[in-house]
Amino acid sequence: MRILIDIGHPAHVHLFKNFTIEMQKQGHIALFTCREKEFEIELLEANGFKYVSFGKKYKSIAGKIFGLLVFDLKMLKTAIKFKPDIFLSVGSMYAAQVAFMLRKPHFTFEDTGNLEQIRLYLPFTKMVFTPDVLKRDLGEKQLRYPSYHELAYLSPNYFSPDNSIYKFLGIESKDSYVIIRFVSWNATHDVGQNGINDKDKNDIISFLATKYKVFISSESELPEELKKYKIKIPPEHIHHALYYADLVISEGATMASEAGVLGTTAIYVNSIEACNNRDQEKYELVYNFKSGLGVLDKVKEIVKENMGKEELNNRKEIMLSNKIDVTDFLLWFVKNYPESYLELKKNPKYQFNFKINNGLHSKNI
Repeated sequence: MRILIDIGHPAHVHLFKNFTIEMQKQGHIALFTCREKEFEIELLEANGFKYVSFGKKYKSIAGKIFGLLVFDLKMLKTAIKFKPDIFLSVGSMYAAQVAFMLRKPHFTFEDTGNLEQIRLYLPFTKMVFTPDVLKRDLGEKQLRYPSYHELAYLSPNYFSPDNSIYKFLGIESKDSYVIIRFVSWNATHDVGQNGINDKDKNDIISFLATKYKVFISSESELPEELKKYKIKIPPEHIHHALYYADLVISEGATMASEAGVLGTTAIYVNSIEACNNRDQEKYELVYNFKSGLGVLDKVKEIVKENMGKEELNNRKEIMLSNKIDVTDFLLWFVKNYPESYLELKKNPKYQFNFKINNGLHSKNI
């Protein structure tokens, strides 16, 4: 089977990573396509995946409209040459539209519900996999699954923390540290939205720097006074850093959710509500804020409470007991398509066969 996977964000490489590795072991062929935003190329190369880059993303609204035509043409040219049997993505209108042109099925994951993207890919898509906590109704093509995207790559079936991350961070294993993530606010769904303002950023960092080593991950260039905090590790090691961190504060929903499923306390700060992060709040793993207002008080509360890793792991295990392994589910679906598609249309509950830690692992699928 030949599979074309379109990537729009570094997290999408992680989502499809274990799926691709397992499929390639079994003789299937995968090709990634991407637009360069942050660390996509580094992650693809770190995993040894074959890819085609379509160049830099356009940042302006006019540029994004122009990019729809440009990237569609590049996708079409690439697909004609590669001859995929199926297309996979996370909300890619380019993959969906070209798959439709070539009369091939496109399957996508969706966990944000951004209508400006959904309108452009849904008519051309065979099935949309969404977390069951996503409120938006996408119609008959939607299949809700009890999990998060992040559990495709951070499920204990596939992820084991590596404490050599302390060497990459340049600190000792006894040192406590926090990670702060800032986004660029250039995505179409970010228009009119906000996170932590400059004053709140400085107040939060100043407080944390007196007690922890502070590392900042940022999509855009940091101001001069914050550059000393910039995290300098290979991007493929970020999840090990999240696992051992004492606290993660993130304007990006993905990193906050990643920390939560790893059992690290996280604070998500963004005016856009994220369904996964909201769900993780009931397990007391992620706390959600619409702006920086009140975040410093929550940080101080968390620091004072000094929750031990054992209790956080207990919370994580409760959460995991209610979720499925997304990679194992996707492996079964793709390898058995089209019968798997018909099975899910007839019996959506079949997905519960892929519960985490139930002894069913991808190599046996």
